[in-house]
Amino acid sequence: MKETITRGMKASAELKLSMLNSGVQETVADISRCLIDALLSGGKVLVAGNGGSAGDAQHMAAEFVGRYLKERNALPAIALTTDTSALTSIGNDYGFKKIFSRQLEALGKKNDVFIAISTSGNSENLIEALKTAGGMGIFTVCLLGRGGGEMKDVADISLVIPSDDTPRVQEAHIMIIHLICEAVENAMDDEK
Repeated sequence: MKETITRGMKASAELKLSMLNSGVQETVADISRCLIDALLSGGKVLVAGNGGSAGDAQHMAAEFVGRYLKERNALPAIALTTDTSALTSIGNDYGFKKIFSRQLEALGKKNDVFIAISTSGNSENLIEALKTAGGMGIFTVCLLGRGGGEMKDVADISLVIPSDDTPRVQEAHIMIIHLICEAVENAMDDEK
């Protein structure tokens, strides 16, 4: 058991250290800037994912609405993964593929940013949502793994974690989410 734990910790640390040399910092800065611009222009952040990535979407929205590290005004963010009535009615009436795109049609507007989180990059419901968001003039961002899949080429900005190991990708996604939250929070604090 101790070997398994040690191996997982080392793999997580090695992946994150390898990202230092991959230029990921510039992509995180680009994502942070687009979120700051959207929030300053009256837009909001809409986030979605499936499974563990749904939890990450909720985590990210909560950091914006609540706070990350500093006391500040609440920032508008919605996790499209949390309304079970909407998810189940849309899934029942239109199919699972539409559970996020239909919510974007109702809640999204120009100047918003849609963030799709997927370890595979091939989630049909997120691909559909990215296309819907793009058609509405909503800026799109993806946090991905496994080479980025189809989603990589659909989004305005894609950050691909260089790993095929789902747990390690999820751990890196949380790190990236926290870095984005800190950058946005610092910038919004400076705007007071």
